[in-house]
Amino acid sequence: MVNFAQKIHMLGLQFDTPTSWAEIAKDNLQQILTDHAFLEQKAASNAVSLIINYSEETELVKEMSDIAIEEMQHFKMVHSLMVKRGMVLGREQRNDYAIKLQKFFPKTNDRTDALVKRLLVAALIEARSCERFKVFSENMEDEQLRTFYKNLMISEANHYTTFLGLARKYQDREIVDEKWKSLLAYESELMKERGNLAKIHG
Repeated sequence: MVNFAQKIHMLGLQFDTPTSWAEIAKDNLQQILTDHAFLEQKAASNAVSLIINYSEETELVKEMSDIAIEEMQHFKMVHSLMVKRGMVLGREQRNDYAIKLQKFFPKTNDRTDALVKRLLVAALIEARSCERFKVFSENMEDEQLRTFYKNLMISEANHYTTFLGLARKYQDREIVDEKWKSLLAYESELMKERGNLAKIHG
């Protein structure tokens, strides 16, 4: 049985978020919470989209159903936290991080290859979210938020392993791992230019 500490080690991320990002996030709580809430909603929408586009894949549909429900529960949790603190959910902001990841792989007419690429991108988004939540929780004096993000990062790690595991079932493991390796390298360069905004992936 893989424990949480092992999952964090297994994320494979090649760039560590500096604690300076956590300071920026702490100083702009409403903005970071709004961004986080909409990221959960987008994650739920992505899971539903995978169900719609690959409805014949029974295992995928079952896994994405669970993830879609859980992500919307997270959205509700973040929103409730905001309301309790007298905050109002702001407007959705463009997530250029996800857009850039989605553009990394060349387009393909092969349905299976397209699915694998979508799963890998989703896995990486979950992995980076998990890492960011870890940095945020470890640099947070607010005990409620510290606990809140520590609990959420465990869910993100589980989602990461689900997406990556599914990708490896739909294509040869070596081929998938090569794609994963190249995507991780690309993302590490992308992250070197970030860390200046109060956004989960900013």
